[in-house]
Amino acid sequence: MRLVWGEVVHIAEARGDLQRLTVRVEGTEAPAIAYPRLSGRCEVGERVLVNTTAVDLGLGTGGFHLVVAREGAGVGVDEPSGGHIMKLRYTPLQCDVLAVEEAASEHAAVMAAATSLEGMPVVCCGLHSQVLPAVAAARQYDPSLRVAYLMTDTASLPLAFSDVVANMREAGLLDATITSGQSFGGDLESVSVHSGLLAARHVAHADLAVVAPGPGITGTATPYGHGGVGAGETINAAAALDGRPVAVLRMSFADPRPRHRGVSHHSLVALRRIALAPAVVAVPVLPSSEARAVDQALEDAGIWERHTRVDVVIDEMPDTRGIAMRSMGRSVAEDPAFFLAACAGGTIAAQMCARDED
Repeated sequence: MRLVWGEVVHIAEARGDLQRLTVRVEGTEAPAIAYPRLSGRCEVGERVLVNTTAVDLGLGTGGFHLVVAREGAGVGVDEPSGGHIMKLRYTPLQCDVLAVEEAASEHAAVMAAATSLEGMPVVCCGLHSQVLPAVAAARQYDPSLRVAYLMTDTASLPLAFSDVVANMREAGLLDATITSGQSFGGDLESVSVHSGLLAARHVAHADLAVVAPGPGITGTATPYGHGGVGAGETINAAAALDGRPVAVLRMSFADPRPRHRGVSHHSLVALRRIALAPAVVAVPVLPSSEARAVDQALEDAGIWERHTRVDVVIDEMPDTRGIAMRSMGRSVAEDPAFFLAACAGGTIAAQMCARDED
């Protein structure tokens, strides 16, 4: 870890619990992010302590530093949450939250009695960039649905880091956000994915939930050393709570890495090895050559020994209300299969809700 003092020279954006800054560090100006909940709100001219580690290592984090503290600020943040659950536990930036499950919460009685999702569909994603197309597709199928997003802690931890989620809330695509585990900043804070799902159903009154990590997933090119295993764990959690898991495949025919072409090894491992409960696997209808590659990968991995396949025709991309869909820097035009797969998951979940009403 590398911590360096710098100076705030410009504030480019201030949105909720996130500030985008320009800081001068060691004679060079560079972008930085501050989370006022952790550091207090930064002002131009302030000296700030920034974590430069990811940039120094050349990691794919967007090329920005992170503000740790402000010089001479005294008590930078003094906003008790009213709760006693800590997130970022046992780190210098641990923060208290009022978790939806704890006794001080207004929802404590509801959560104490909540043990079942009552058949709620749960869209299980492996990447953050699958959230927008999945939610937009569900909304396209039935605009009246209440949709909650549950962010896990397998990638970025502050929900405020997601521009996409902020834009989705502003556009009315999401009704509630929930952060679980060590992630924080949702409308509701939860201790686990399991209780987060129960909160989505019984507190947020969601018709369906979309579960995914935040931006910035980790991968190592090894079978299990990646954030994609979280999708399999979500399937298990949804099934254990009487929900109906819908698996979104990570697929691409534009990714140059062989392990992610066709169906990514992330999805194959999550479905074959991690998910112990059956799920509905959403398979978008693709051009014949791509479809053959997807079919072969799923068959060779033995996915259908446990899970159920549902093919989905997506005639057009759903209305995202002006929010751009991108993944790994690629647009819909550059990598349509990726976004079609996420749309297929959202469509199936919405269809499940419609059948329940019938």
